[in-house]
Amino acid sequence: MWFIPDGCGIFCAIVTWFLVLYAEFVVLFVMLIPSRDYVYSVINGLVFNLLAFLALASHCRAMLTDPGAVPKGNATKEFIESLQMKSGQVLYNCPKCCSIKPDGAHHCKVCKRCIRKMDHHCPWINNCVGEKNQKYFVLFTMYVALISLHTLILVGFHFLRCFEEDCSSSSPTTMTLLILLGLKGLLFLIFTSAMFGTQMLSICTDETRIEQLKKEDRRWVKKTTWVNLKAVFGHPFSLGWASPFATPDQGKADPYQHII
Repeated sequence: MWFIPDGCGIFCAIVTWFLVLYAEFVVLFVMLIPSRDYVYSVINGLVFNLLAFLALASHCRAMLTDPGAVPKGNATKEFIESLQMKSGQVLYNCPKCCSIKPDGAHHCKVCKRCIRKMDHHCPWINNCVGEKNQKYFVLFTMYVALISLHTLILVGFHFLRCFEEDCSSSSPTTMTLLILLGLKGLLFLIFTSAMFGTQMLSICTDETRIEQLKKEDRRWVKKTTWVNLKAVFGHPFSLGWASPFATPDQGKADPYQHII
């Protein structure tokens, strides 16, 4: 199992679970269970719990999956000879972890490893977003955005009913919980939607955020959007693309192949 013993990342991961479970508590015990509309409560309860389960499962997979760490200390003569390099090919060595860096790999000072196709280090999942766990990070941001949207709709309906009916009996604590939930839902909807959008753009263009910021020259063949999507979410296209339990088949491409 892959796990980064970083204090800040562990704290942020715990906060993430706390916020989701807080939303779960308020939605179920403040809005749905006390509601007189049984069908409304059951349908929304099932939808919300399904999204919350998928979000937390995606978070666990993103946090506990090796993002694509390059083996430490593989910059040896024997290993380089085993690569059977062609004339004109170039190898890059990372002096920090003594490893041969594939194209798109970058060293993470938190993980203390070179990560293949490293996009960034995310404290909310206490891990890097890289070649092997980008799918789970994308699913995590998508499901949290859907939870936030669903929460805002439920809070909106709840306050709308309060205007139509007499809600003077609602305690100040209940109203405070609902207002805080609505603000949290709006904040996370904006944040996770933006993250989801940037990740999808990164996948479609086959260019990580680090490469975009550094404006690095591409040393590999540019692929189509559909090929890039299959490389992250798996081949062939299926419902498994939306499942955090389906491990994508990312192919057997040689990570040390350089195009110059």
